[in-house]
Amino acid sequence: MHDIALKLAFIGAAGIAAQWIAWRTHLPAIVLLLAAGFVAGPLTDFINPVRDFGDVYRPVVSLAVAIILFEGGLTLNFREIRETSMGVRRLIYFAGPLVWATTSLAAHYVGGLSWPTAAVLGAILVVTGPTVIMPMLRHAQLASRPASLLRWEAIVNDALGALFAVIAFETYMVTSGHHEAGNLLLSIVFAAVVAVGGGYLLGRFIAYTFTRGHVPEYLKVPVLFAVVISGFALTNVILEEAGLLTVTVMGITLANSRMASLGDLRRFKEAMTVLLVSSLFILLTAALDMDVIRQLGWQAFAFVVMVMFVIRPVIIGLVTIGAGLSWKERLLVGWIAPRGIVAVAVSGLFGAALTANGVADGPVMVAYAFAVVTATILAHAFTLTPLARLLDLRSTARPGVLIVGGSRFTTNLAVRLQDDGVPVLITDREYDRLREARLREIPTWFGEVLSEEAHHRLDVSRFSTVIAATADDAYNTLVCTDFGPEVGRDRVFQIGDGRPRPDSQTMNFTLGGRPLTRDPEQAYFDLRALIDRGYVFTSTTLTDEFTYEQYQESRPDKTILLLWITQAGDLVFRSTTRENNPAPGHKLISFGPPPRDAETRRREHEEWRNGKDGETSDERETRDTVPLEKQPSDPPKPNLP
Repeated sequence: MHDIALKLAFIGAAGIAAQWIAWRTHLPAIVLLLAAGFVAGPLTDFINPVRDFGDVYRPVVSLAVAIILFEGGLTLNFREIRETSMGVRRLIYFAGPLVWATTSLAAHYVGGLSWPTAAVLGAILVVTGPTVIMPMLRHAQLASRPASLLRWEAIVNDALGALFAVIAFETYMVTSGHHEAGNLLLSIVFAAVVAVGGGYLLGRFIAYTFTRGHVPEYLKVPVLFAVVISGFALTNVILEEAGLLTVTVMGITLANSRMASLGDLRRFKEAMTVLLVSSLFILLTAALDMDVIRQLGWQAFAFVVMVMFVIRPVIIGLVTIGAGLSWKERLLVGWIAPRGIVAVAVSGLFGAALTANGVADGPVMVAYAFAVVTATILAHAFTLTPLARLLDLRSTARPGVLIVGGSRFTTNLAVRLQDDGVPVLITDREYDRLREARLREIPTWFGEVLSEEAHHRLDVSRFSTVIAATADDAYNTLVCTDFGPEVGRDRVFQIGDGRPRPDSQTMNFTLGGRPLTRDPEQAYFDLRALIDRGYVFTSTTLTDEFTYEQYQESRPDKTILLLWITQAGDLVFRSTTRENNPAPGHKLISFGPPPRDAETRRREHEEWRNGKDGETSDERETRDTVPLEKQPSDPPKPNLP
């Protein structure tokens, strides 16, 4: 018992460590996970899942795959495929069956596998792993249309590939006399109806009960887990592995329902998926037989080459003719098809099943699947970004700033950011507060940013920063708390409330965001008073000749440096860093008194000499030296409830 606990702890720790190293080094996490599993399993025999976990091993793997596919389905919203709906349909309806047929032929004639093993392997390799595709797409910053195609294909075809494998396996069982043909056909049709219909009904049931308040917040995640596992298991009673289709349809149904709590559920499921994927890859790699790996020769190599360089590109190129895609998009989609956790898991399940039913090369299928998974991950992970850049298919949209609260301060800030090439959106609950922003052609959204409607209509992925700048500090705190998990807790900012705050370098892990300015007491009415006094936002680019020190000397007193834009387009806020200063090439955005040019100084001097302003030199000097917060132009602060 202690040994099993130690091995489980090792699997979890090694998986998360591999994910962290991948984050630090920008390497594909799956490569490190495969290496960890290979060392723990075939190389050292420290972990042997079949020996260590017995009969529980395979059901646990199946349940974990079901949860992963359900989480993937939660990311599929039909609004995303308006431009690519035809391409997605062709990849699912035509490319999937064609890849199954041609890969099976290649596995038999090139790879040397028997027909039952080749047919099952061909079905399994229809899938393209969403757990591999998603990080690759984020890192490559791919344009929306090819990214949408790859994401939808990966998630939907994962379930279909598993279903194809079931059909291929059951066909063998019928031809070998183990099952009857009539029962097989009836089971497949009935399972397909139950899987699709049951997944849809379960998704609608969850959406109805959650939105009507029949399930309390603290029970939503446990209830969702129970329904996912139950739907998967019940469908599998009808036809093995058909439950994967059920949970995928259920996830897609929920993704396209109007659920206010969907964001919280998705974030929790994403965290679970990272842990499950990390553990499963190590487990499945550790289950490889070293003797089977040694048997892989030139036939396995030739089969992998056929899958990567012939079958996939040719079929995708054919089925996407006339689908409204450019040749560059078709070329990229035809090349990028990394296989992932579902291919590995399903091959392990059916490899053992084939062996148990008299197919001698059943274990070899697992090694072939691992060879394809490893080769595609290494090749596609390291070539996607360069190929997308070469084909000019990277997204050109810069991450923007979402500003909550319409006012003269936020409008002027938005104008400055927009003039410097940063996308901006201002949102407010009061229509009149957005009037000035609309007049100055700033994109606006009228409504409650924390509402269910905003969740469905605002694409938060477009924004790398959120600034809460309303007059209500409690509301600002609520906005930052809500958006923190989406954009990052170090990327949500709020203006102060006039009260002292803790150290601005401390990241807020629970409530609120970071102060927008270095002065955490700078409140809404303070900033409005500065705008009324003529404060403006200015943009200045540093050079080798004009350094940051010279910039500071050239600024008027009480100038507030808010942020700077790096040459890569990243936004760095002064309130988040103390040690680092902007460098040459960075564009500084500050808020302060307008710099006086020579003409302004000359005009003011003439007005003073002519007595037009009614002030003596002593009075002018006294006014200019009065502290900013004491000057009479400050309006009184209202007593907010």
